[in-house]
Amino acid sequence: MGTRFLLALCLVLLVLGFEVQGAQLPQQDEPSPALLSQVQESLSSYWESAKAAAQKLYEKTYLPAVDEKLRDLYSKSTAAMSTYTGIFTDQVLSVLKGEE
Repeated sequence: MGTRFLLALCLVLLVLGFEVQGAQLPQQDEPSPALLSQVQESLSSYWESAKAAAQKLYEKTYLPAVDEKLRDLYSKSTAAMSTYTGIFTDQVLSVLKGEE
C-alpha cells in the first residue's frame, strides 16, 4: 500500500465521520415537562445529599474553643474596621469640603 492510498483512505474516513456527526437526529425545541421534573428532582436530591454531608462534616469537626476564638477575632476586626472607616470618611469629607 502506498502513501497516497493511506492518505486517501484517511481523508475518506474523515469525511464520512463528519457526515455521520452532521446527520444526527434533530433535537426537540422544548424539553418535555416530565424530563424537566426529573432533572429538577435529581438536582434537588443531589443538593440535599450535599447539604447533609456538609452538615455531618461540620458537626464532626466542630470545636467550641476555635469557634469562640473566631467569634472574638471577628468582633475585634469589625470594631477596628469601623474605626478606620470612620477616620477615612472624615478625611475624604475634609478634602472634598476644603478649607473654609
